[in-house]
Amino acid sequence: MTTHLPTCACCGDALADERRIDFGFNLPDAALGAPEEALHRLGVRALLRVDGVGCFIRCLLPVRLTRDTELVLGAWTEVDEATLRRAHELWEQPGYADLSVEGTFANRVQPWGDDLLGAAVTAKVADPEELPCVVEVRHPVASRVLTRTWDRDHVLSRFPQPLPVDVRTDLGGRWSVLRTAGLGASFADGADHFTAPDRSASVSLMRDDVPGRAPEDFLTALLSGAPDTRPAQRVREPLGGGVRYAFWLTPQDSGRPRHEFYGMAVAPGIAAGLHCSYEDPADLAWAQRIWRSLDHAVNTR
Repeated sequence: MTTHLPTCACCGDALADERRIDFGFNLPDAALGAPEEALHRLGVRALLRVDGVGCFIRCLLPVRLTRDTELVLGAWTEVDEATLRRAHELWEQPGYADLSVEGTFANRVQPWGDDLLGAAVTAKVADPEELPCVVEVRHPVASRVLTRTWDRDHVLSRFPQPLPVDVRTDLGGRWSVLRTAGLGASFADGADHFTAPDRSASVSLMRDDVPGRAPEDFLTALLSGAPDTRPAQRVREPLGGGVRYAFWLTPQDSGRPRHEFYGMAVAPGIAAGLHCSYEDPADLAWAQRIWRSLDHAVNTR
């Protein structure tokens, strides 16, 4: 199975370390949509002047996550012209190790949003081989980004880009599912979509319009018109208070081998439906893993 991993925001190398996840912002938010001729990079990708907007230095913002994981954001700090010139003079010179940057954070990052954008920050060089690192955030709310340990799934599920780790994603209605490593995420037409070049998955929720109907009967209604596959290509399993069901097949009229997996997880009054498409038949195990990860938290209040 091919795994599609993101690359480092600084050097472009593929990332496979689950304990450190690097994510880079190409531009400050204020420069998004600016014409290319307005962007002036001072010799390196991390130093930027934008006509009519301002001066910026890319810095690293480390965020502690649960499960012994660190998220390192390669984001932009807005600085004054003198600071940008000094950084340019010291970059890749012995004096770079002593560089200190004062400015304001220039990217909106979920789940912190506007709390972090515009917050005053201090960044210093911790490793001469890396960008300056934010060591202080002077904002009563945004400062928590540096001082707290954040739930890994809660934070990473906000990033639609492919990640080197599995991320449990909230589907709403107390349902969640695993977005496996290497898949990008999007939401369209009422469904969550997870995609890579060689495989994709989509998940949607369906509410039962028949009050009080048993999950088994709801499943029967959902399967109306489904193809009749061989016993070896379907499986039924219990789901606390409900049932899981899946079947898979290889369409013969697609022009090239493309395998399809359909799975459902049915609880009282609601179901999650999964569709996976993949090229390698060995990825059946991947599709089954996503299907079995569909989880419905019971409301005990």
